[in-house]
Amino acid sequence: MRNVFGLVVSFVFIGIVIASAKLFERAGKEASRKYIHIVLSNWWIIAMVFFDSPYWAMIGPIIFVFVNYASYKFNLIKSMERDESEKDGLGTVYYALTLLVLSVLCFGPLKDYKSVWGPILGLAGVAVMGYADALAAIIGRSVKSPSYKIWTTRKTLAGSLAMGATTFIIISGCLAYLAIPYWYFKAISIAIIDMVLEAISIRGTDNLTVPLATFGLLLLII
Repeated sequence: MRNVFGLVVSFVFIGIVIASAKLFERAGKEASRKYIHIVLSNWWIIAMVFFDSPYWAMIGPIIFVFVNYASYKFNLIKSMERDESEKDGLGTVYYALTLLVLSVLCFGPLKDYKSVWGPILGLAGVAVMGYADALAAIIGRSVKSPSYKIWTTRKTLAGSLAMGATTFIIISGCLAYLAIPYWYFKAISIAIIDMVLEAISIRGTDNLTVPLATFGLLLLII
């Protein structure tokens, strides 16, 4: 029953986030997109509270892989999509796909990895995807700094530093909570790797590479 209630809470939460995003459209489409990007990542906390099985945890992400793809193709959730001329990859689909992969792993075979509760490691990966990646884009657009181009994507120094700093804070909190030795050195290393991955990932693939790499690196160092 707890899992069923968690599923209901999940859909209510997602519905509220998408509906409230319209308030941010007044500040521009990018504002509403980043609002959704950040706030939806908190769904993982709901999953940690209610789900005790990967089969229940994966239902929401599976549905939204298809919903997000349909929205990308047909502009169904306008507050989440860029204008046609600005669309650049399936970032929203990759976002849901990452939640699906981490749900399967963290609530399944890696639930008690090395006596560490797997969903906590998943939380770090999801938080980096939701907060660090979004703040990198926001600060990169709002703070004047040198820019550089990798492949077809232009990045800014301010955005990359924001990505690294936010990732460091998130990973530090996770590793310190788990009482991992030398957590600060490990957090710095992961922050640097994530900063590089975010810079070189194109067409929204950072929503896959960054959180999954974060999760994988955490598995290696704990």
